[in-house]
Amino acid sequence: MDERTFDRSGQHASVIGLGTWQLGADWGDVDDKQALTVLEAAAESGVTFFDTADVYGDGRSEQTIASFLSGRPDLHVLVATKMGRRVEQIPENYVLDNFRAWNDRSRRNLGVDRVDLVQLHCPPTSVYSTDEVFDALDALVAEERIAAYGVSVETCAEALAAIARPNVASVQIILNPFRTKPLREVLPAARAAGVGIIARVPLASGLLSGRYTKDTVFPENDHRTFNRHGESFDQGETFSGVDYTTGVEAAAEFAAFAPEGYTPAQLALRWIVRQPGVTTVIPGARSPEQARANAHAARLPELSEQTLTAIDDLYERRIKNQVEDRW
Repeated sequence: MDERTFDRSGQHASVIGLGTWQLGADWGDVDDKQALTVLEAAAESGVTFFDTADVYGDGRSEQTIASFLSGRPDLHVLVATKMGRRVEQIPENYVLDNFRAWNDRSRRNLGVDRVDLVQLHCPPTSVYSTDEVFDALDALVAEERIAAYGVSVETCAEALAAIARPNVASVQIILNPFRTKPLREVLPAARAAGVGIIARVPLASGLLSGRYTKDTVFPENDHRTFNRHGESFDQGETFSGVDYTTGVEAAAEFAAFAPEGYTPAQLALRWIVRQPGVTTVIPGARSPEQARANAHAARLPELSEQTLTAIDDLYERRIKNQVEDRW
């Protein structure tokens, strides 16, 4: 699989990576054996970028990645984790002592002396304008606890504030055919600054797979049940902030655009990969089959102008008014 570069850090990532929120928590139950088979399938399909967080299963996702990689010393995988969501979300918690403590825990979970890439995990908006926060992150690099750092953001405005910081290597942001504002406001700025873009929630929490109907019931411990209206964290993380009924209807239209040989999910991933400035996209997977299919999207033929126009039109007609002014 092709790899792209985070210019500021010089690190490389496969154009399609693997998000591992599903292997930790909040997506129903995934046992350890199943999680390991997902990681194996992704790696065997050419994926060289795993994204996790210290809060996914309270460290379970990090530990699972460590267990897998310890048995595969032949693999060269860039592992990115995130920190900050295990404490009350107030700016006062984003200080060097806490960063060191959180990093110590992630390094233990991952079984490494230095983490490849650490990202602030959707912190309070004021954090992006606080010099001391980025001085503290620079200190972690100087202490060789981390090789590079970035941020995971909720809004385009937060992304632009992070890109303006000289040592931010990457910005992780929701980007998919139901969330296109970053194409206009964030990706051009990132390209100009040499900041990598990690596209997350690429399938709008599964909506863009075309597998759900209005009658689909998700488990109680799945965020698509308990956070549908933003009850537990930012609503934009669940179905990209789109009302579920609207999303299901729009997803049915989207599925019809899939060219021969494509699944709807692969159409969404291929659409993201082609966007100038995207470094890697991180779909999750609950099975080896999903991991392989996601990775295969990088090898599918280029999309036609007719398909691209239809996707743009669908966003304008059905989705834009729900999400454009919020994130």
